[in-house]
Amino acid sequence: MAYCPYSNFAVGSTLLTEQDSRIYTGCNIENSAMSPAICAERTAVSKAVCDGYRKFKVVVVVAEQQQEFTAPCGVCRQTLNEFRSSSGDMDVYLSRPAMDLVLCTKLSHILPLSFKLHNNAFCN
Repeated sequence: MAYCPYSNFAVGSTLLTEQDSRIYTGCNIENSAMSPAICAERTAVSKAVCDGYRKFKVVVVVAEQQQEFTAPCGVCRQTLNEFRSSSGDMDVYLSRPAMDLVLCTKLSHILPLSFKLHNNAFCN
């Protein structure tokens, strides 16, 4: 599903909505200029947001790495934080393609000091 002709590093992601447990999937989409590339997690978020969803309970990330888990990048972590569930957190599941082992954590653990607009010096 991923479009990754430059890195050959395919990543897939799935989100579970809080409202009605709807599932949204995403894949990484590369571009030869690299900066316009979009990660799998943000693809899934974009699809769900376009359908009106704003809160997610779970994100799953699976990448074509046999020995390691692939966690969301910093930009994806901050994006996911923007849409975390009403509980204030999100479950994060990381797995390898064989699905032989799953690492379970929370978004707050992998993004302990997230940016919030009220932290901005320009806001009163």
